[in-house]
Amino acid sequence: MAKNQTSGGDRNAIDLLTQDHKRVQKLFKDFEKVDRTDEDAVRELVETACLELQIHSMLEEEIFYPAVRARAAGQEQEDLLNRAEVEHETVDELIAKLHALEPDDAMYSAYFAVLAEYVKHHIKQEEQALFPAVQDMSALDLDQIGEDMRLRREELFAEMESGEEETAEQESELEGSAMPEDDADADADAVEDELEDEQEQIDISRTRH
Repeated sequence: MAKNQTSGGDRNAIDLLTQDHKRVQKLFKDFEKVDRTDEDAVRELVETACLELQIHSMLEEEIFYPAVRARAAGQEQEDLLNRAEVEHETVDELIAKLHALEPDDAMYSAYFAVLAEYVKHHIKQEEQALFPAVQDMSALDLDQIGEDMRLRREELFAEMESGEEETAEQESELEGSAMPEDDADADADAVEDELEDEQEQIDISRTRH
């Protein structure tokens, strides 16, 4: 049997992934109740769900699936993993569509609703077929895999926060370097006055000759 008991109160790999499933399913339910005319609330909810799904997929694809595949003993387990990875590709495509739309687009809610239904199906397949098969695998340390995923999750969120801070700093620098409209007008007037003065000096010089 796999080592599926946690130590020190930490969650093993199956526990961690199941908790991810519960969080995103709650977001799907929240979307059903949100006021669709409140574009900020809709965007925040959708973007939160997409972020959760992206992090979850990366943890599975980078750590969980490879570890399970390395210990897979039969074609059935391989098929379950292959199907799960293909389903991830479809989820990624739907998320990309959402990122390309605005909340006021008529297709925005439609794409998210389809994403929710597809993810619910994916969750059902994992929890009813893949996870039980994984728990029956021998010599698979689910505690260690869970710890590796927890650490990787922290890294991913740190990277995203760092990226957001850099973007904010760049925007701030651009705003700071942009010349205020009043100053730009003043500089333009000064240049125009200087050119007029030079032209007057040229005209005076020609008159004297």
